[in-house]
Amino acid sequence: MIKDKPHTYKFGLITASAFVVANMIGTGVFISLGFVLLETTNFISILLLWLFGGIIALCGALVYGELSAAMPRSGGEYHYLREIYHPILGFMAGWASLIVGFAAPVALAAIAFGTYLSKVFPFLPPVTTALVVLTIITCIHAYDLKIGGAVQRYFTFFKIFIIVGLIICGFILPENHQEVSSSVSEFSLGELFSGGFAVSLIWVYYAYSGWNASAYMANEIKNPQKTIPQSLFISTLIVTILYILLNAAFYLSTPIEEMKGQLQVGLISAHYIFGEQAGNIMGLIIASLLLSSISSMVFLGPRVSQVMGEDTYILRALSKRSSKGTPYIAIWVQFAISFLLIITNSFAIITKYTGITLSFFAMLTVAGVFIHRRKFPNAARPYKTWGYPVIPCVFITLILWSIIYLIHEDYVSTFIDREQPVMWMTLMSVLTLLTGAGLYWWNSIAVKHKSKQNNI
Repeated sequence: MIKDKPHTYKFGLITASAFVVANMIGTGVFISLGFVLLETTNFISILLLWLFGGIIALCGALVYGELSAAMPRSGGEYHYLREIYHPILGFMAGWASLIVGFAAPVALAAIAFGTYLSKVFPFLPPVTTALVVLTIITCIHAYDLKIGGAVQRYFTFFKIFIIVGLIICGFILPENHQEVSSSVSEFSLGELFSGGFAVSLIWVYYAYSGWNASAYMANEIKNPQKTIPQSLFISTLIVTILYILLNAAFYLSTPIEEMKGQLQVGLISAHYIFGEQAGNIMGLIIASLLLSSISSMVFLGPRVSQVMGEDTYILRALSKRSSKGTPYIAIWVQFAISFLLIITNSFAIITKYTGITLSFFAMLTVAGVFIHRRKFPNAARPYKTWGYPVIPCVFITLILWSIIYLIHEDYVSTFIDREQPVMWMTLMSVLTLLTGAGLYWWNSIAVKHKSKQNNI
């Protein structure tokens, strides 16, 4: 059996930022526009959606920067909520991260990769392809910490290079751009408060998820009090700019009707930008960009469950590290969950279920900055939230709005439109929280029983 050994290798600002960028730029930016166009086709509204999504992520990143600097330990929401509120809330957040936060997005990215590839090579089954790529990347990160970090840096640099190239080509190559003058004249501020804008913002925010990535790996980062806030801010700003420009390029280069409701918006736009043959090649390149996202989440997710294993008796096996510094058991547990989610192949439900649960804990974490300042007034704060208290309030308001709207949409689909037998998204989210609370209770009983045995 491999014995745990202390590891000394740490990541710097570039690698930490690479993980954040890679975690953010994934399936969302290449599929969200298709669903957004079902709600609004106004060019100005779409650009504002991506700007608002970036503002939400940036507000969250600024607050997480303060919390990560004050509490520099891996685990993200699990660690923050545990310290600020109560261990049970932290455990529920960690459990949600294990099930929803990383395993589900890994499954979604792998499914999207398989779907993109099958459009170019129809003989490749999407689900099988997704399972194969998941297995290969998991093996890399389960083997060696340093190699995993290097792979992530190269993946991310390649991703940024390709996206910048796609943006430039989308603006200059098409002979006929889509007409946008009518969007300018038809746009009104009232559209920002419409139901369609709210639904679209949920899809857009999904594309920005991952802005808090480096907070999950504080133990792996050099000088985390300084590096994590910098990586969160720099990466979120870069991704916001790229997202706005990329979606503008998609919109201008491709007929709206061709993209509505489609998962493969990137591939469809590539055909209009580069032509059929070159577009297929670009589709392959876009698919390869998803490898970076899968890699990032396969690395980050187990860092949460590893910290949970350090603090939780019944999950202590998750804390084990290999001789090369990888939490190998936690990595393979996440692999198993992602594997099962890929087999179900239910993209829309998983995405919205993920949105409700993760948004809830992100909102609690950002609200926690007010409590942390009051509860620990003398705590060292190498970095403080810029724009406090406005910035946290903006984040909380927008996230609460999106959660309420998702639950309302679930209610309408169930009881008014009769499209589903039960409120699946809400039910799955509540069950996730309840099972987390149940495991915490079970652990408390197990610890007390162990303590009694030791005292006999």
